[in-house]
Amino acid sequence: MSAIVFSNPTSRPADPRALLAAFRAAEPRLFDLGVVLLLAMLPTGFAGLVDPRTLLGVDIWDKPLKFEFALAVYLLTLVLFARLLPAGTTRTRWYRLYSSAAIVAIVLEMAWIAGASAVGAASHFNTSPLGQVIYPLMGALAALLTSLSAVYAWQIARNPATGLSPAVKESIVLGLALVLPLTLVSAGTMSAMGGHWVGGASSDAAGLTVIGWARDGGDLRVAHFFATHAMHFIPAFGLVSAGLFGRENRRPVKVFAALFVAFVTYTFVEALSGRPFLPFLG
Repeated sequence: MSAIVFSNPTSRPADPRALLAAFRAAEPRLFDLGVVLLLAMLPTGFAGLVDPRTLLGVDIWDKPLKFEFALAVYLLTLVLFARLLPAGTTRTRWYRLYSSAAIVAIVLEMAWIAGASAVGAASHFNTSPLGQVIYPLMGALAALLTSLSAVYAWQIARNPATGLSPAVKESIVLGLALVLPLTLVSAGTMSAMGGHWVGGASSDAAGLTVIGWARDGGDLRVAHFFATHAMHFIPAFGLVSAGLFGRENRRPVKVFAALFVAFVTYTFVEALSGRPFLPFLG
């Protein structure tokens, strides 16, 4: 979102370490946790290779591996957008307290998910006495960590000095702002229903490769996936829109955001109706 300008075209390419340090400087704590989660995928992946246990038809370490990657992507995306916050925001007391709470929430989420896998239990929709106590708490923590995207949307929206074109800024604000409400609806429905399958077998064994979405019934994880990635899809369109329709033209971005919400709603209703998403894919 910001550019590095070289003094002349014959200067040496930028040092990758300097670029990484500049990226990290926008929000060091979120960056560090994102990197830790990426590194944690190595022992988790190894555990999946040597541990023969399965849960719901797939490797028992599949869920923590996916969550480590997903949360790392979430955090590193926020680091990318952190440089668009009003100057000094990350040093304010309220921000540090709030972001610290979100960081603790992520650590506790991963501790529960990985710990459940280690003992051979389900981390989600766990109906054991312990699960009935911890799972609602994990839901509250998930809402807390997701709300950080809404805070970023609010702060970037009120910053007149982002250096972005109106179209791109609009796309980033809308993408970040939509993550929380769309995710709360999809995740909240799954929690209330006690699962993400609607019809079909309650197993990921025959689901889509890697993602695991059901092919024989509805799966609310589809809507949840697209909801959490509004912060990627809509800003990506904003970059394209600025080039095609003009940097000042925000209307295409608003239309795309509305269509994106309609698409997430469609996948949500489709799942509730017991219909699979892309059943023909392997």
